[in-house]
Amino acid sequence: MKPFAFIAVAVFAGAAHAQQEAPVVVSGTVADEATRAALLERLRGVYGAGRVVDQLSVGTVAAPANWNEYVSKLINPNLKLVSRGQLKVEGSNVSLRGDVANEEQRQKIAGDIAASLNPTYTVNNGLRVTMRQQDVLDAALANRIIEFESGKATLTEAGMKVLDQMSAAMQQIKGVKVEVIGHTDNAGSRAGNLSLSQARAEAVKTYVVGKGIAADTIAVSGEGPDRPVADNRTAEGKARNRRIEFKVIQ
Repeated sequence: MKPFAFIAVAVFAGAAHAQQEAPVVVSGTVADEATRAALLERLRGVYGAGRVVDQLSVGTVAAPANWNEYVSKLINPNLKLVSRGQLKVEGSNVSLRGDVANEEQRQKIAGDIAASLNPTYTVNNGLRVTMRQQDVLDAALANRIIEFESGKATLTEAGMKVLDQMSAAMQQIKGVKVEVIGHTDNAGSRAGNLSLSQARAEAVKTYVVGKGIAADTIAVSGEGPDRPVADNRTAEGKARNRRIEFKVIQ
């Protein structure tokens, strides 16, 4: 009796910011070159061609009816929410393991997988909720400063790039309420800095809403110079104090 066709897709990454560039290793044995090419094309479409490491081979294996179609459905953008994970399909047996940010993600991914298969398939959901929602935001920001034009609430190009990544992180914890808090250094009047920090927080909200984040999940506030994290007597300290904070609202 022929062994069943087999494919395993493994993502080796632990933190949300590392996840974006982690290698995606695909291994196993499929029945023909056309199946191999189609699966690789699907993986590259989801993860990006540069991340996919091809270890698939072609051999004498059997596969259930429409196996290629079902496997292709399993390889979808939801998998990018899983870190330190592996999707394994051997014949009609499917297993998925790895870490996700919250229970909602775990249930959605497992539910979408089950809905895409026929009843002859068996699904083993080994996903674990290991990352706190605040950790997702902190890992994406990675202590970087979201930059604005001097004295204004206008984002710089560098600031927009950071917010693109923050928007992706906020999509991972979709539905969770987040407060965007603006901070400044102590140069100028406190009243002026409070106003500027509020305006910058509002600008951040406008930007991420434009990237698909629901406006009603974002609160904003401006704390001006009242919560420094560094010494305002140095240029470096002032730069660190001019920051945007993302805080999950419990």
